[in-house]
Amino acid sequence: MNTFFNALALAVIAIYMVLILYLLRMKKLYLKYALLWLLTGGVMVVLVLFPQLLQWFFVLCGIEVFSNGLFAVLVFFILLILLALTSIVSNLSERNRRLTQIIALLEKRVRELEDKENEQIQR
Repeated sequence: MNTFFNALALAVIAIYMVLILYLLRMKKLYLKYALLWLLTGGVMVVLVLFPQLLQWFFVLCGIEVFSNGLFAVLVFFILLILLALTSIVSNLSERNRRLTQIIALLEKRVRELEDKENEQIQR
C-alpha cells in the first residue's frame, strides 16, 4: 500500500513538473518565476523517495506526530511561495508606477511641443 501511494505521489509530481515545463515552453510563465515552483517539485520528489528525511527532520524539531510535521512543512512552503509572489507583485507595481510617471511626462512634453508648433504656425 505504501508503494502504491509513493507511485501515485510521484505520478502527480511528474504531471505537476510537466505542467510547469509546458507553461515555460508556451511562454505563459517566466523562468525566474518558475524556479520556485520547480524547486518545490524537486523537494517533493526527494521527500517522496526518502520519507525518512522528513521523519528525521521532525525528530530534530521535536515534532512527535508525523501529520503535524507534514502540515507545518506544507504551511512553510505555501508561505515561501506567497512571499515570493508578493515580492514579484511589489516589484511590478513599482515598475508600473514609474512607467506611468514617465508616460505622463512624455505626454506633457508632446503637448508643450505641439503648442509651441501651433504658435509658430499662427505667426
